[in-house]
Amino acid sequence: MALPDLDAEYRQIREECGLLERAERSCLTVSGKEAGEFLQGQVTNDVEGLAVNQGCYAALLDRKGHLQADMRILRVGDEEFWVDTEAGTGARVLKHLSTYKVGREADVEAAERKFISLIGPGAFEVAGLAPGGEHASAKATIAGAECLVAVTLLGLDVLAPAAAAAAVIEELESRRAVPVSEAAAEILRVESGRPRFGVDMTEASMPAEAGIVDTAVDFTKGCYIGQEPVARLHYRGKPNRFLRGLRLQALVDAGATVHLGDRELGSVGTAVLSPATGAIGMAILRKEAEPGAIVSISTGSGTVEAEVVELPFLENLFS
Repeated sequence: MALPDLDAEYRQIREECGLLERAERSCLTVSGKEAGEFLQGQVTNDVEGLAVNQGCYAALLDRKGHLQADMRILRVGDEEFWVDTEAGTGARVLKHLSTYKVGREADVEAAERKFISLIGPGAFEVAGLAPGGEHASAKATIAGAECLVAVTLLGLDVLAPAAAAAAVIEELESRRAVPVSEAAAEILRVESGRPRFGVDMTEASMPAEAGIVDTAVDFTKGCYIGQEPVARLHYRGKPNRFLRGLRLQALVDAGATVHLGDRELGSVGTAVLSPATGAIGMAILRKEAEPGAIVSISTGSGTVEAEVVELPFLENLFS
């Protein structure tokens, strides 16, 4: 059933359950006796500490502490991890892990899996699962296919075998999951204050600047690539830039320049028109852009003012 417009899709994912097949994710499998220890030395979060059916959000950095990719890591077995990342960084992560695994008892392979997101408070009922914490996962048989279902901030991701994806989608739709657009899902992402790599944060960003330290970085786990500058900034310094929210007077394009007086502070990452909050956006801005500041954003037809705010825009998306 196709919904008539974006407002209807938004209501569906705020109140019930929407379905979105995500083509923008790239998936890898890391397995072997030393798989956990190997990943532990490559990414920012604690992988070895995960129990089977647990997961975490993590980042891959360069030696100066700048982001190269972000990812979700799911421990699906004692010696097997599933890693998913943005399609644009999939090849980079695969190359990096394949290079650094030399001499380790770990195999790294690209995997053909389809990501089907169930978004909204009805996601668990549609999937037939009990609610759990973010990144928890469980196996489920859907339309005869063995799938892995992982908890997200906005609902669930169903990771299905590529050959069975169409049947899995048909089955989920029969359980009252209604197809929605990526545009509708992006509104909820921005409302929740979650940045996206390649959009809101880039290779120029450090985790602290991108606002992902609390979710992606473990400061007790030991060494990994880029650890020293990240730890130094956390314990001894303060970022020059921060991820901020923008309450916009009007919708602006991604990449529009943000100014405070005559000073350029950064550029808009994502901007959306939310039925609940109006025009909002996210941007990594210089530290002068403190919450409460009024900034101007350059557009093709003039300037748009915006108030700088803390994230998230909405604390309880489904209340």
